[in-house]
Amino acid sequence: MFKALREEIKTIFEKDPAAKSVLEVVFCYPGFHAILMHRFAHLLYKKRVPLIPRIISQFNRFFTGIEIHPGAQIGRRFFIDHGMGVVIGETTEIGDDVLLYQNSTLGGTGKEKGKRHPTLGDRVVVGAGAKVLGAITVGDDVKVGAGSVVVRSVPANTTVVGIPGRVVMSHGQHLSAEEVLEHGHLPDPEAQAIKCLGDKIRDLEQKIEALSKGRQLPELQVVPGEQEETSCGVDLGTTQEEG
Repeated sequence: MFKALREEIKTIFEKDPAAKSVLEVVFCYPGFHAILMHRFAHLLYKKRVPLIPRIISQFNRFFTGIEIHPGAQIGRRFFIDHGMGVVIGETTEIGDDVLLYQNSTLGGTGKEKGKRHPTLGDRVVVGAGAKVLGAITVGDDVKVGAGSVVVRSVPANTTVVGIPGRVVMSHGQHLSAEEVLEHGHLPDPEAQAIKCLGDKIRDLEQKIEALSKGRQLPELQVVPGEQEETSCGVDLGTTQEEG
């Protein structure tokens, strides 16, 4: 038990540069309080103790602003930064070393029974205000950008942003501690697509002007094996692939 407490406190120091002392963590970190109460509620839930786990969960919500259903399975070294507004559903499964920021949701969709909440792998980061919904799988080392809404499974070692979420970057390796905390500095696929469209409009205007003046347009040189670009490599018409 004391080993687990030390591990939780160490995790906070590693993931929150604002942490100054052990006493500050113990008395002032709602994410720390929430995970401790959840561990106890989950233990009672697994032993099929009626009602009491839910009462603990509701007290946890009132005291910390974090709602975790006692049925949720949470791995080691889990940290919720700030925490207000975080919701974690009953059938959620969370791996080790996962980081959640404030106002994020791991929720369900519809009224189906059984598994209806997401499964998160190890070292996943869910940015502030992000929503991960449904019985989907988010692979290891995934970053979910702040404010994103993820409704389809996400492959490991990627970054997903937008509404609905789209994979915009592949890491191919573990993220450093600094990269993990940068959940707000993310690619902007919409801006890239708009810039590309602007470039193409200018190109078409030049061609129209040349035609209106009777000049002959140069032949389009297409490199064999390459496909003509239509969106600068940014696909805004599809979300990430199903897992």
